[in-house]
Amino acid sequence: MTPQEEFIEIYNKYITRQGADELLEWLKRTDFFTAPASSKYHCACENGLVMHSVSVFNTMMEKHYDEETDNIESFAICGLLHDLCKAQFYKVSSRNVKNEKTGQWEKVPYYAIEDQFPYGHGEKSVFLIERKMHLKIDEAMAIRWHMGEFGDKNSNTISQAYDKYPLAVKLHLADLESTFLREKGTSQVNNR
Repeated sequence: MTPQEEFIEIYNKYITRQGADELLEWLKRTDFFTAPASSKYHCACENGLVMHSVSVFNTMMEKHYDEETDNIESFAICGLLHDLCKAQFYKVSSRNVKNEKTGQWEKVPYYAIEDQFPYGHGEKSVFLIERKMHLKIDEAMAIRWHMGEFGDKNSNTISQAYDKYPLAVKLHLADLESTFLREKGTSQVNNR
């Protein structure tokens, strides 16, 4: 099963609220399923964004899901869609790099950032999702603050969000584990 097929299977199984179908159709019209997750770090490769999204959902389910207190639809929404802001964000470009073995300059591809809608990170994902499908407050907070201290540096606000919304902490932890442990070596750029 490809990462896109796995994403769509999870999405259709667990995300059933009004607007979900329209959001998925919109995703299919973007580069979400082919885009990288980063320009040079984790999943900096074709299909990297969808690979990362599925990884975060799976990590959330394996490590943090409590069937008595958690909502699986919320986990699917947060895990699969937290980085929606990266759709239409990267473009393949090229630059010259000197080959250390031959001494020759070679043209090599890389992912350049070309943000078509510069609205932030987590807040941009929330905004884009809400264009098609309503989010619950805890889902919006989780997606908004999933970057933790790597994003907005207002630690007082982050602490308040994490204190009030456990889903936000769970998404942040799953994103960290996926990025730095599970996806190690997935970059085509620097083989991280």
